[in-house]
Amino acid sequence: MEWRAEGILLAVRRHGEAAAILELFTAEHGRHLGVVRGGASRKMAPLLQVGAQLDATWRARLADHIGSFTIELKTSRAAEAMDDRLALAGLSAVCALLSFALPERAAYPALYARSLALLDNFGAESWAQAYLGWEMALLEETGFGLDLSACAVSGTNEDLCYVSPRTGRAVARHAAGDWVDRLLPLPPVMVGGDGSLSDVLAGLQTTGHFLTQHLAPSLGDRRLPAARQRFVEALSRADTRP
Repeated sequence: MEWRAEGILLAVRRHGEAAAILELFTAEHGRHLGVVRGGASRKMAPLLQVGAQLDATWRARLADHIGSFTIELKTSRAAEAMDDRLALAGLSAVCALLSFALPERAAYPALYARSLALLDNFGAESWAQAYLGWEMALLEETGFGLDLSACAVSGTNEDLCYVSPRTGRAVARHAAGDWVDRLLPLPPVMVGGDGSLSDVLAGLQTTGHFLTQHLAPSLGDRRLPAARQRFVEALSRADTRP
């Protein structure tokens, strides 16, 4: 069994004395694990940074074996983001969430393409908004997508301001009624409009609810990766700077 593809390095963990197990996200093979011999060595450490783009060949005797990787570094995104703590936190959050949410060996080509574009543009204009859109895409791909097209109560598509925490459907301002304090924010930035960093943070409050209260329980009540909260906190600090 053998294939070759480019992929995003999501996680690395030591395996035995000198090897390492990699989690690689590729368009064709999804989140795929494999052993790299010598992967725990100092020589390999600069190559195996989370977020790196790798050219990898996977081999195994049987399809259901963990197999082994031979790799070549294409891009070291962590090294490029080292002087930008916010970008580094965002990169870590993306990789941690992909590792957390995706089943092994299931292909998500559209999500892969979106993840690649996001990781290659951290620090660019409107990248925080792009990250919010990426979290919404992750929810969609994993079966917990939000329906923000029309009000769940009245059917109107005007003045949509809230999201139902139970159904993920939009709610118009006039239809919120006594439930308004229980609804989640729906800033315009979540439906294709422009917005400030504060608007993005409001949107991340909403996507965070569905990641924590809907996606995580479906995975056995596992806790959301801490990297996601660290990134949100870093964004909040950036939003309060003069």
